[in-house]
Amino acid sequence: MATAVETLGKLERRITISFPLTEVRAEVEKRLKVQAKTAKAPGFRPGKVPMKMVAAQFGYQIETEVLNDKVGRAFNDAANEAQLRVAGYPNIQPKEESPAGVLSFDATFEVYPEVQVGDLTTVEIETVKADVTDVEIDKTIDILRKQRVHFHTKGEAGEHGDGGEPVAANGDRATVDFVGSIDGVEFPGGKAEDYPFVLGEGRMLPEFEAATIGLKVGEAKTFPLAFPEDYHGKDVAGKTASFTITLKKLEWAHLPEVDGEFAKSLGVADGDIAKMREDIKVNLEREVAGRVKARNKEAVMDALVKTATLDVPQSLIAQDTERLAEITRQDMAQRGMNVKDVPFPPELFADKAERRVRLGLILSQLVGENNLQAQPEQVKAQIEDFAQSYEDPREVLKYYYSDRRRLAEVEALVLEENVVNYVLGLSKTSAKGIAFDELMGSNAQA
Repeated sequence: MATAVETLGKLERRITISFPLTEVRAEVEKRLKVQAKTAKAPGFRPGKVPMKMVAAQFGYQIETEVLNDKVGRAFNDAANEAQLRVAGYPNIQPKEESPAGVLSFDATFEVYPEVQVGDLTTVEIETVKADVTDVEIDKTIDILRKQRVHFHTKGEAGEHGDGGEPVAANGDRATVDFVGSIDGVEFPGGKAEDYPFVLGEGRMLPEFEAATIGLKVGEAKTFPLAFPEDYHGKDVAGKTASFTITLKKLEWAHLPEVDGEFAKSLGVADGDIAKMREDIKVNLEREVAGRVKARNKEAVMDALVKTATLDVPQSLIAQDTERLAEITRQDMAQRGMNVKDVPFPPELFADKAERRVRLGLILSQLVGENNLQAQPEQVKAQIEDFAQSYEDPREVLKYYYSDRRRLAEVEALVLEENVVNYVLGLSKTSAKGIAFDELMGSNAQA
């Protein structure tokens, strides 16, 4: 039996569930008899264990199962009868006072809110667009050349030249011995032999690189180095050390020429440079399209958050907070970090969780009202788009269609895109050009 639904707040509700104690005892007795048929105990054949011993061994567990089953069914029946959309899980607690022979429980829970999406025709959304020009292609080629750099001893003649005067300069790879001390005492990590680094890459502190520039092989230099207050080495952070470096080896960087061999190294079988540039352009345009889509999606989601009115169930926020914390923990563990006993305060994820839940409710409302569900042909087209950058597109299709969870992830992406296109089709949009470098440096996520 369940009482009428009590309203405790905007979304919070309570139902009191009651049933006779005799029902519980009867069900427990029934399950104990079933358990007794296979129960084992020393000195007894299977199925011949006395009921008192069966009850002593399994009674508490079975009673708990019976109560959980009865309360769960009673709650679900009451919620369905009242046509409630329960958000999250109910908090069920036994009542302190119940009539004799009756077990009573209070089930406190939240319901899904009403979502009111504002007039989308009045919403203003600024979208972005970006083009891929020869400038971006040239920059990409320069990056690819640097990834294939090889070094030669500076000052020694070779097939590519001698690299100029054998003096350390930006772009050179220097191999040094160094030793550092604070107040005349060497410190851990302050000494190394045959340590290589490329000048100008920022791998070393600025004072270290500045002291190396201008040295010739065999020369040494002593200089002060002030460690920043936020330096990762806590023992030396904020302190000034005295370093002595000795240049052991100096090499200059030779970048490959943009020729047929370079094109072949990028997968262009015939070494056609024009085809290489076209391949690079196609890949850049695909990357740009993806990032533009992500930025515009974020703009739409921001607009929906601002225009929609709803109360967000705290139970759903709590669930998503736990989910985000666990995802973060797993990600850090996969990176080799020991986070087993590291606490993850909920407040670190609460804002993001609240936004995710809010958007989920808004999107669900829009999808249901406007029939924006992901269609099979849309899902297939999305997977085929993913497959374009792989050697065997058929394997990619098989990968997604062989696992319902993977397919569901693609369906969710398509559904979001349907919502984005729907909102952009109604709202007042204005497109703004964005610099390629700015776009590629962004990482927008809804």
